[in-house]
Amino acid sequence: MLTTESLTEAESQLAHNLAITLVKDETDVNEVGKVIAYLRNIVEQPEAGRRFFSYLKTLVVNGRQIGHSGRTAGYYRSIESACHEYLQSQQANPQAMLKILGWGMRLMRYYKVSPIEDISILLSPQGEAVSERQAEIAEVISSRKFTVGQILEATVTAKKGTKVTYEILGTIKLTEKEPKKAGLLSEGQTLKVEILDIKEDGSIRKVRGID
Repeated sequence: MLTTESLTEAESQLAHNLAITLVKDETDVNEVGKVIAYLRNIVEQPEAGRRFFSYLKTLVVNGRQIGHSGRTAGYYRSIESACHEYLQSQQANPQAMLKILGWGMRLMRYYKVSPIEDISILLSPQGEAVSERQAEIAEVISSRKFTVGQILEATVTAKKGTKVTYEILGTIKLTEKEPKKAGLLSEGQTLKVEILDIKEDGSIRKVRGID
């Protein structure tokens, strides 16, 4: 289970940068989950932060031998690089590293199904404040409890062929195939959508328009 502790503004910014970097590298979120599991197991032990980075280097060196596919070694390199860039400053605080990684993984799941053209790396990881959109995303993910069958209001923000992008709660964007409905919808239109599937972290995986 991922930590549910809230993040400071600086930690939220680091989680965002970590997530967007890994999504743009097309990193497998399941491999991120595995390194989180390792850190969780050692987080109370001495020098957990240093040992975590040593573990990442070991994965990179041995990725071809222990990987499950031809892309696994690349996933390890991306994870090691992103963690070095955004978590190195937290090495002395493994609990903070675990918290940032947990949120980074949640955000990865969101960014992987959302248009990310307007989401960029925030240039000051130690900086002042998270972006307004980033704060909204984190708040919605953490504060709402979604269930399969739940009906929500959504706005159509884009259409491409039979694919329709819905914006839910003013923040969550999901692109779904709507072969029967796409031709009847227009951008800016509001309608009801039904939640069809939920992710492990409680966020929405899939919806469909119902009116």
